[in-house]
Amino acid sequence: MSWPQLAQLLIPLPVLIPMVAAALTLFGSRRPRGQRLITLAALALVTAVCGVLLYLTDRHGTLVLQVGGWGSPAEAGYGPLGISLVVDRLSALMLVVSSIVLLAVVFYAIGQGVRDGDDRQPVSIFLPTYLVLSAGVCNAFLAGDLFNLFVGFEVLLTASFVLLTIGASRTRVRAGISYVMVSMVSSLIFLFGIALAYAATGTLNMAELALRLDHVESGTRTAIYAVLLVAFGIKAAVFPLSTWLPDSYPTAPAPVTAVFAGLLTKVGVYAIIRSHALLFPGGSLDTVLMVAGLLTMIVGILGAVAQSDIKRLLSFTLVSHIGYMVFGIALSTGLGMAGAIYYVAHHIIVQTTLFLVVGLIERQAGASTLRRLGGLAAASPLLALVFAVPALNLGGIPPFSGFIGKVALLEAGGREGSVLAWLLVAGAVLTSLLTLWVVTRIWTKAFWRARADAPEGALAMAAPSALLDEADDIEFADRDDVGRMPVSMLIPTMALIAVGLALTVFAGPIFGYAERAATQVIDRGEYISAVLGTGS
Repeated sequence: MSWPQLAQLLIPLPVLIPMVAAALTLFGSRRPRGQRLITLAALALVTAVCGVLLYLTDRHGTLVLQVGGWGSPAEAGYGPLGISLVVDRLSALMLVVSSIVLLAVVFYAIGQGVRDGDDRQPVSIFLPTYLVLSAGVCNAFLAGDLFNLFVGFEVLLTASFVLLTIGASRTRVRAGISYVMVSMVSSLIFLFGIALAYAATGTLNMAELALRLDHVESGTRTAIYAVLLVAFGIKAAVFPLSTWLPDSYPTAPAPVTAVFAGLLTKVGVYAIIRSHALLFPGGSLDTVLMVAGLLTMIVGILGAVAQSDIKRLLSFTLVSHIGYMVFGIALSTGLGMAGAIYYVAHHIIVQTTLFLVVGLIERQAGASTLRRLGGLAAASPLLALVFAVPALNLGGIPPFSGFIGKVALLEAGGREGSVLAWLLVAGAVLTSLLTLWVVTRIWTKAFWRARADAPEGALAMAAPSALLDEADDIEFADRDDVGRMPVSMLIPTMALIAVGLALTVFAGPIFGYAERAATQVIDRGEYISAVLGTGS
């Protein structure tokens, strides 16, 4: 079998495998062990398939599947009539990183569910929904037309609402309703942008749109781009469209928060990259993106400085670091785009790891607020190490991958040389320093000081009921496993730490891949010709 035929078979599998597995786990809801085995096997297979797609894409170029054989020859004068699934270097990298995170988080979640019991995490509901979420993520990265991208977003919305409200506590339902309302507004704006694009060009296939939009009047083209940017900006949590995130994510269980923080916002960033480079090249809204990136960095990190709960603090750092990615995209240069792509991969891994560590902190100490924490370094040196490595990576301490990604973005900004670019460089440096300060603050308060010195630490030790975690509505002190971290939760956390370190150890080859991906994204000819035919 030749590699094009192999690729044809592999392209839809990252979507099909989780969907089939979701159906199997749903029918097998009375057999939790079977559910777990099916879920782990399915996501492990997806990870392997995505790795093969990354290899094939890097070696042979963009891969395309016209679903149902509804493609059309280039000489016919029109694009594909059906759905196009497209894998280039950017989407292949996103698929690989996402599949690794999805596998690690579900391993962690299964370990937590087995330890806590299904009453705290209803595995029969959680696993099928999680697999549907996985399929939605992969579908968004494979989508070759705007409407299929919209479908991917809607699958994410449906699954994420169920995951966000698992347990049906008052806090989670309230946060879930807010999240759904914001997501629905974003979806309606996206639909409006799709309608505008179709009215102006008569197609929704991205490759065909890229050609036809070049002949649309500049004002109309800019208006379509602005509408899509607002929709994608809400999903990516770009300021001022980010206020929903810190109130929604921290209420969910640790595994759900981890996968939301690591992946869902990056699907929005991916959509911004794709629309910016493929559909609307030329920099018509680069200044707007630069200002948005600067404000996202500064406002997000200032919000983090004001927080005392680790989950909310990390949620604000998540918002602030989206600004780095928008910074690289807005520069519209090869180095800026490469830095943004590398930073997206880095941030998915590190942010997910830190939220999993928060789950371990809750397991060890019974709370996630700094007002109650202390003495964790003495109580669990392993937990201290597990926190310190990704925290330093997030802060951008050399030689970690966070430092490498930031240096690339700063160099790209310096090369661009405009006043606004230099303001972004200054904002990026300030954000990095404040990020290091907030993670150091977590370390000094939660790990270094004695728990009795915490404002509510003495109360927590004297009265076990004070350990009530308001975010999760779980009274940790009533359980007999507080202070114990199950191996099944530690293993995936440490595995993601190892992946984050691999981004540092193999930074040269990985950043080289990011540069090739950036070149391919900016030079859109290969993407267009692969989808529409070599004669296009």
